[in-house]
Amino acid sequence: MKKLFYSAFAYMVIGVLSGLFYREFTKGKDFHGFTQLSVVHTHLLTLGFIVLLIVLILEKLFTLSKSRLFNWFFWTYNVGLVLTAAIMVWHGILQVDGVTEVSGAIPGIAGLGHILLSVGMVLLFMALRTRLFGTAVKHDDGTPATIAR
Repeated sequence: MKKLFYSAFAYMVIGVLSGLFYREFTKGKDFHGFTQLSVVHTHLLTLGFIVLLIVLILEKLFTLSKSRLFNWFFWTYNVGLVLTAAIMVWHGILQVDGVTEVSGAIPGIAGLGHILLSVGMVLLFMALRTRLFGTAVKHDDGTPATIAR
């Protein structure tokens, strides 16, 4: 539970700081127009701070961390979010600096980050399902059995 709390707090701080960076960096470079930097703030606050606060509530209600899938969710989701936000910052800085031709690696890495976020969400729902409904298993003779949460 503590890692969810501190992670949500960290994303809140980093999200606010990314908004400050966007404002000051674009103002300092006298940049007017769209840049990826403008959406890093909302990505970190929504996908980091708010989502992890919701997961913290679910943890308190259903003890999600008892599911073997929870750690897989936590680390996959966080790696995906950090990767996504980092590449958005990098791409945004390039945009503000006037770089028009960027490597194809930038959208590829951003896509990988989004895939990891999606996999993390699926793992979260699978962990939540096991805590809500138990895990279906079969006896040695093949008849269904259920392990209660």
